[in-house]
Parts: sequence; structure tokens; C-alpha cells
Amino acid sequence: MKILLPSSIEIDQGKLSLHEGDTAVVYDPKSPVPEEHVDADVLVVWANTAEQLADSARRLTGLRLIQALLAGPDPIVKAGFSEDIVVCSGIGLHDKPVAEHALALTLALVRSLPELGTAHREHRWASELGGPQKLHPEGRVATLLDAQVTIWGFGSIASTLAPLYSALGAQVSGIARSTGVRDGYNVVATEEKDELLARTDVLVMILPSAEATEKALDADVLRTLPEHAYVVNVGRGSTVDEDALIQALNDREIAGAAIDVASQEPLGSDSPLWEAPNLIITPHSAGGRPVDSEDLIEHNLRALRGEGEYRNALSA
Repeated sequence: MKILLPSSIEIDQGKLSLHEGDTAVVYDPKSPVPEEHVDADVLVVWANTAEQLADSARRLTGLRLIQALLAGPDPIVKAGFSEDIVVCSGIGLHDKPVAEHALALTLALVRSLPELGTAHREHRWASELGGPQKLHPEGRVATLLDAQVTIWGFGSIASTLAPLYSALGAQVSGIARSTGVRDGYNVVATEEKDELLARTDVLVMILPSAEATEKALDADVLRTLPEHAYVVNVGRGSTVDEDALIQALNDREIAGAAIDVASQEPLGSDSPLWEAPNLIITPHSAGGRPVDSEDLIEHNLRALRGEGEYRNALSA
């Protein structure tokens, strides 16, 4: 078995339990696979260009498994690989880093870090934000204690993130495709979300890119949220109507927002998002650090040999 490993991430081959006769080859995910390696059985994908994936789809005709280290398989699906190839996503590899970033963005908004940063640059001691303060000032979320945090898109990242909010005293609920209890948290179906949104203090978006989630955060949703609410998006940029978000911030329909993703990336210097008030923008930096990728690769290599089921398989 020949396994192609991308040079864009350090993978400990000693953890892959390669069998006698197996070969692991490191390739450049931004360049075509060398001709001597087009007979590969397994392609591990991380930070590959669209052109490289399309070239691999044409030339690597013997592939049996594609192991993506990214949570969303969109680039692989678009590349045009044969439907006979098992494709496994990297769901779970990014849960902790993305949860950490989402919490950081939330705390930055709730604890007024952008305003404090402005005061710092002005060499001004912001007395209005320091000293004795009300725990729950009217019309403002100043702490996660007793705050209603709603996570829209309650998958594996949400399961990691929700307990972090709970530990800081927040009440956590979710929105997903169906109503139920997930990992101990109440989740409502998408079509039943308005009542929950109307009492939400912090809305965290972790939705995937799909036709059903296109511009899910639209003007109607933003109007349903309380004026003191914050929005944090660490999912996909396509799930937000950016014009509606800018309008809501300008009209103070919500208190602020933080986005780690945009509909077009990198975000152009002329984008009106840069000028929107009370908006924190980070450059898709929540993930980008797969955790324990060797465990997932090893598991699915065993599955390819007939030893158990694939994990995160999109097709088989």
C-alpha cells in the first residue's frame, strides 16, 4: 500500500503502524504528484490547492481512500474524484482549537476588549469600563454568568465548546436539524428556533457550508435576536448574509459580532465588513491545527485493510 502524506503538516509515520510492504511518501500539496507516485492507494489531504486536487483526481486512478484532515470535504468533492473512492473527513480533529477560538471571541465581546484596545491606543484609562460595575447592567451582556448562549450547528465542535461556556456559568442550548438532547444540552430544530433566539445573549454559529445553510443568519434572524445580543461565527462564511449583518450592526439591532470566516477569503481590503461597527474579524484562524491526525489516519488505514469500519466516511 502506498500512502501519500502532505508536507503541509508534520505526521509521525511511526504512529501509523505501517505493514511490511507499505510505503509512505511525503508530497507537496501545492504541486502535482510526481509521476512515480500516481499509483498511490491512499491520499491524505491538508492545505491542498484546488488545482492540485483536480490534477490528482485525473491522474491518481488507483486511489482507494482519501483521508482529509479538514472538517469540510467541499474541496475534495469539487475536484472530481471517482465515486468508487472512500472519502473520509477530518471531523473531530479541529474541535478543541475551534472551541478555544470561539470562546476567545465571545469573551472579547462580552468583556469589551475591542473598546479597551481602542482606549489603550489612545493612552486613555477607560474608567467607564473599570472599577465598580453592575454584574448584569441593563441592556448589555457583561459576563457569561447566567447568559443564554445558543450554538447553531450542534456537532462535535459544539459538544466540546458547550461545556466551556457552562463552566463559566452560561446557560447553553443548541439549534440543529432536529429537536432533542445532545451531550446533555437541549437542542431545538431549526424551524423552531425563533423563541430561543429571542432570548439569546450570545449566538455562536458553527454551521457547515450547504444549500440549506446558505445565508442562514439573515435579516430576519438578526431582528429576532435581542438588541444586546452578540453573534460569533466560526463555521463557514456562506452561512451569513454579510450585508444584513453590516446593516444590523450599523442600526444597532445587535450589540456586536465576531467572525472568523467570510464569504470570500481572503477578505478584500475594500470589503465593507472592515468598517462595520463593533465587529471583530479574524482571518480563518480558529482551526488550521489538526489534533491527533495520526489516530484518524491509522484507524482508516485499518478499515481499508478490512479491520473495522471507516470513521467519518462520506461514501464507501
